[in-house]
Amino acid sequence: MSASVGNSRVKAAILGSGNIGSDLMHKLLKQQGWMEMALLAGIDPRSEGLARARSLGVNASHDGVNAILDDPDIRIVFDATSAGAHIKVAELLREAGKMAIDLTPAAVGPYVVPPVNLEEHLDKPNINMITCGGQATIPLVYAVNRVTPVAYAEMVSTVASLSAGPGTRQNIDEFTFTTSRGLETLGGARLGKAIIVLNPADPPILMRNTVYVVPDQDELDEQAITDSVERMVTDVQRYVPGYRLKNPPVFDRRDTPWGMKTIIAMLLEVEGAGDYLPTYAGNLDIMTASAYRVGELIAERSQEVTV
Repeated sequence: MSASVGNSRVKAAILGSGNIGSDLMHKLLKQQGWMEMALLAGIDPRSEGLARARSLGVNASHDGVNAILDDPDIRIVFDATSAGAHIKVAELLREAGKMAIDLTPAAVGPYVVPPVNLEEHLDKPNINMITCGGQATIPLVYAVNRVTPVAYAEMVSTVASLSAGPGTRQNIDEFTFTTSRGLETLGGARLGKAIIVLNPADPPILMRNTVYVVPDQDELDEQAITDSVERMVTDVQRYVPGYRLKNPPVFDRRDTPWGMKTIIAMLLEVEGAGDYLPTYAGNLDIMTASAYRVGELIAERSQEVTV
């Protein structure tokens, strides 16, 4: 949705001038929605991202969070740095009255996956976007859980090594912990497990995810589960067009630690939009697309309040 002519747009800043911050900047400039791309802030004066921002007419600064805090009109801040860095700046942003949308696995604020629980947290000062694997796979676990209770959910994300920058590599432990908790708190699984694999294949592969779900119940309505999953895929595709199942859910009855159970297997692929990053970097694109969707709805709602 685009902002109406009569309304001023909400000023937004991005903290972090790497790949994720740069891709998110391109999305804000491309969409021209309820947010105005006001500032890209980093800490390296030689950053290619900051230079690129200036070439596009975007205000850029290497003063980091201080540059954001110095502008009282900035209301939404996307943090695309690292989990450790976000923990340090989260309180500063809250005290300044700025909404933080956290693209790191720091998990300071509540977990949010747009088609699962976005409406519940629009008034929170800090929203956590979990991880790329979480944004990709939690919707599928949630889709199963809304039909039948889930005892266990496991996801394996395989991403192109070239799409995993320093922040991703430094946050592997946080990725697995935060994604596992997201499978439980949002997906609804009693126990969740997350694994990430960096694949060095050349040419680079698209992001691929395998999701295994073990329902509590023995008697399953397979068609109802399949329909729920397909509806969820359509919901995610509204903001991540390259999100797709490789095939319908597969139901396989076998022996498990919980006894004889039906395991539901789902194979998922995510192709990026190519706004700035290569299309194989679907793992980064789903993060920026999800964060953008959250920011747009927050900005729109804030404008409705002020009109």
